[in-house]
Amino acid sequence: MNYTAHPSAVIDDGAEIGEGSRVWHFVHVCSGARVGKGVSLGQNVFVGNKVVVGDRCKIQNNVSLYDNVTLEEGVFCGPSMVFTNVHNPRALIERKSEYRHTLVRRGATLGANCTIVCGVTIGEHAFIGAGAVVNRDVKAYALMVGVPARQIGWMSEFGEQLPLPLLGAGETTCKHTGEVYSLDGDTLRRHP
Repeated sequence: MNYTAHPSAVIDDGAEIGEGSRVWHFVHVCSGARVGKGVSLGQNVFVGNKVVVGDRCKIQNNVSLYDNVTLEEGVFCGPSMVFTNVHNPRALIERKSEYRHTLVRRGATLGANCTIVCGVTIGEHAFIGAGAVVNRDVKAYALMVGVPARQIGWMSEFGEQLPLPLLGAGETTCKHTGEVYSLDGDTLRRHP
């Protein structure tokens, strides 16, 4: 075992957990789950069978990663945020064959208590504010808040809001890193 697990954690046979990962109190990792290197699974986290967690993700307390959720490298899941996997659940109707895929791209932040409705893609380095409800795809670097979530700005890879309009053209520099970002229409890019 090349990761650390609290004695109260349940890690089913077959689960893959990468080197240097930390599995805290009362976590359950199912047998088909794939968890990368350097991942932190906070207290009371659930990781389903058909879940992929990339390297260096941080999953805070009370988050359930249900089947068909994929997190790329460096995703932050805030405390008690929620993923769904069925669009129209009913207790009396079996819908396991209808799970929708949810993809969270590299470096995205999902704030505390936000909800990600299944079937969406969250773009690289997007930032979902606390309590927001995301029910459609989110562009890379977008800052999303509210219910339903709406874009109110752009975020740097460092995690600071950039002074750019939602649409149009422009260029700015992250004051913390010196990285340059340019806006072209509704697409933001970081210069290499």
